[in-house]
Amino acid sequence: MKIIVTGFSGQLGHDVVVEGKKRGFDIVGIGQKELDITDEKKVTTFVQLQKPDAIIHCAAYTAVDNAEDNKEACFAVNVKGTKYLASAAKEVDAKFIYISTDYVFEGTGTDPFTEDDSANPVGYYGLTKYEGEKLVQSLIDNFFIIRISWVFGINGNNFIKTMLRLSETRDELSVVGDQFGSPTYTFDLAKLLLDMVVTEKYGIYHASNEGFTNWAEFAKEIFKVAGKSVRVNSISTEEYPTKAIRPKNSRMSKDKLEAKGFKRLPSWQDALSRYVVELQNEVK
Repeated sequence: MKIIVTGFSGQLGHDVVVEGKKRGFDIVGIGQKELDITDEKKVTTFVQLQKPDAIIHCAAYTAVDNAEDNKEACFAVNVKGTKYLASAAKEVDAKFIYISTDYVFEGTGTDPFTEDDSANPVGYYGLTKYEGEKLVQSLIDNFFIIRISWVFGINGNNFIKTMLRLSETRDELSVVGDQFGSPTYTFDLAKLLLDMVVTEKYGIYHASNEGFTNWAEFAKEIFKVAGKSVRVNSISTEEYPTKAIRPKNSRMSKDKLEAKGFKRLPSWQDALSRYVVELQNEVK
């Protein structure tokens, strides 16, 4: 099976390519240097030349706060880029996996959002990702839309790396404690995406590691696992203002994964423990 993976220079794209090669797929990882996904002609030519069986679209403009000021750039990547790739996939009859986000929901309440709940993004980043979802559904039949949250992986920056970096110089930190969701380890998610791509169980799915937490509790667990002595003070969203509105409820139900015969990802605590070991081994 031949697969094109966009966003190879990012956390998820990198791990999908690594896992795909382990499984013996003919896998082509592309980053911004290899292909400008906002150039329709280049995208069409590239996909027609490669003739993949599937495209796993991990590339995205994910700078949530910057998106509020740089709307044109965010729209170009998340909407136009997705449209060009999905259209090109249809032309060569390739399956299409689109990585979406918890930010498509308004983030209120306490119940986990299901795949059938209405999307209502409150920030520009979430809006562009939802526009991408709608385009994928309108342009192609053989699609998977995978909504994820709180991503961390070895190849790139994330909350865990930030916390560990701050722990080198700080013994006390204030972290938001009223935003709830599930961390997603790209190593685990990559396996699920490749399990999915060989099937025809198309549709929208939620996929993150099991269990819910908040950022402050997540930070405490990070320091505990890494053996760092840092006091974490839980603060409110209002005490840490940001340009883009953060959802207070990013809980997502993953029942559909199981219903469709896919394995749920391990608990976020298990994922965090393995990830910290991976980071420590990388330093050695």
